[in-house]
Amino acid sequence: MQPYEDKITIKNWAEEDRPREKLLLKGRRALTDAELIAILIGSGSVTETAVELSKRILHQYSNDLSVLGKQSVTELCKFKGIGEAKAIAIIAGLELGRRRQDTAEPEMVKITHSKNIFDVLCYDFNDILHEEFWILLLNRSNFVLSKHKVSSGGTAGTVVDAQIIFKIAIQNNASSLILAHNHPSGSLKPSQADIKLTKKMVEAGKMLDIQVLDHLIFAEKHYFSFADNSMLV
Repeated sequence: MQPYEDKITIKNWAEEDRPREKLLLKGRRALTDAELIAILIGSGSVTETAVELSKRILHQYSNDLSVLGKQSVTELCKFKGIGEAKAIAIIAGLELGRRRQDTAEPEMVKITHSKNIFDVLCYDFNDILHEEFWILLLNRSNFVLSKHKVSSGGTAGTVVDAQIIFKIAIQNNASSLILAHNHPSGSLKPSQADIKLTKKMVEAGKMLDIQVLDHLIFAEKHYFSFADNSMLV
């Protein structure tokens, strides 16, 4: 007869009860708070499993994750089995949860005018002293799906690759897109390179059935719209 074991390690648990395996089999919502924390810290000690250690920590703070999230590395290191690395992992995991909760679901913006484009991108171009090129991706109803910075250069210009732009658009199932870049010089006048690039992008979009709706040039608090000035043809 095998000797009775006072302590059973997580490896000896049924697979569906091990935190990592349980998450894979049943999804993250099936795990208790202690099991999730156990995944963060990775291992327990010679006297208790990671889950048992996590339960002990939670019990100390009345099973309140909000209170636990306010603890310092020094405080968490007072628990036997918790070193600096494990304490940092717990704090980082709870901080990510807090930031996710603080981040509201963004409201979908519909583009009906060049000013809508300016409002969406103005903060991205604010206070930068080099040139950047961005795109807005839209669905069939002209709601913004996402925005992407596709290149960054110096004060005189930046290199733009049409293949990269349309690859991003296709990967995100965009029906149309909008081009945008800034002029650090403060000039709103499109250069010949700007005009040539816009024409190239419009033609490429026609071939891929992804319409280029506009191209905005940003300069400080002002902008120039190719569409408003009938320059997309």
